[in-house]
Amino acid sequence: MKIKPFIAVRPPAHVADQVASPPYDVVDTAEARALAEGNPLSFLRIVRSEIELSESTSPYDDAVYARAAENFKQFKAKGYLETASAPAIYVYQLTHDTHQQNGVVTVSHVDDYDEGRIKRHENTRKPTEDDRTRHVQTVNANTGPVFLTYRDQAEIDALVEEVQQDTPLYRFTAPDGVTHTVWEVRHAMPFIDAFSRVPCAYVADGHHRAASAARVARMRRDQQAGPGGVDSEAEYLWFLTVFFPAQQLKILPYNRCVRDLNGHRPAAFLDAVRERFDCTRTDRKQPREPGRIGMYLDGEWYELRPKEAPPADDPVAGLDVSLLQDRLLQPVLGIDDPRNNPRIEFIGGVRGTQALETRVNDGRAAVAFSMYPVSIEQLLAVADADRIMPPKSTWFEPKLKSGLLIHEL
Repeated sequence: MKIKPFIAVRPPAHVADQVASPPYDVVDTAEARALAEGNPLSFLRIVRSEIELSESTSPYDDAVYARAAENFKQFKAKGYLETASAPAIYVYQLTHDTHQQNGVVTVSHVDDYDEGRIKRHENTRKPTEDDRTRHVQTVNANTGPVFLTYRDQAEIDALVEEVQQDTPLYRFTAPDGVTHTVWEVRHAMPFIDAFSRVPCAYVADGHHRAASAARVARMRRDQQAGPGGVDSEAEYLWFLTVFFPAQQLKILPYNRCVRDLNGHRPAAFLDAVRERFDCTRTDRKQPREPGRIGMYLDGEWYELRPKEAPPADDPVAGLDVSLLQDRLLQPVLGIDDPRNNPRIEFIGGVRGTQALETRVNDGRAAVAFSMYPVSIEQLLAVADADRIMPPKSTWFEPKLKSGLLIHEL
């Protein structure tokens, strides 16, 4: 892997907790507006800048991108964000209860993404990719890192532990109980050397951010190509990433709700389910092991187990999310394209099964499904096979904050 230090735009330490915000894609506009209320320093004013415009404004309106760029400029002018004095990489630790994970924040070259050394396991949605591409172009910065993982390397673990003996640049605990600690790495070359021996990395979270960064790089490379070609070290060819060792990651399920039963009455729908799955009532809302799916229908929880075993040699078909999609959502509920069908909603596991019950009970959904989480080994196997998971298969927790380290192009 090719990495290098970068000159970060970052908040002063005494306001870091006020600037730091959730990633743009884990809150909707209403949630972002509520979180930013009363806090003029919230980075949501840059990554979800529609919150400062009228509620009728589309998130894709020209004014949204213009406001994002203006707010970024104003954050720097007012001292909410500062430009670091020298290039650096960083160590970023997330701690929640007994869970801890340690990442390396740096910039990666788009060639590693375009040439497959940064491997993907999900397709992107065009509207979201277009949105983030325009956001990067207009703000002229990567405002949030792409969350990468790699197979654990003892050499990198030792380097990270050494850095953590120093005084951190930031340390604060967010309202959700996650402690965020960031150290500036004073000597980057050992990390550069160590990552040069990592054969590949995997996009864990941030497929749209990665695809958008690569698109911006291609656009600018085409625009700026001259008789002498393009400088391979041009800053726009690098994008913000954070590398976490695979075995430190915590994956939660990504649950599903469907708004209607595709013309079925509940009893007929249940009959159709029972043709494909062993289906029993249960008090358990979350599956206890792989190969089992929770279903909430008409105020009752059911446990579903496929009647036919999945093929053992197919890393995608054997995923629980694939079994649900291929054997129930598509043939019975008519969800043929879950990436774009408006009848399906994906609910991150951090919201719990109560969020599923609430949506069904108040009529926003007719049926909900709780999933057993995909394992990191399954994710790596799918990516290594150059295959694609169904959309919204993984929810990584805890989440990184946006606004602590920004990469200008």
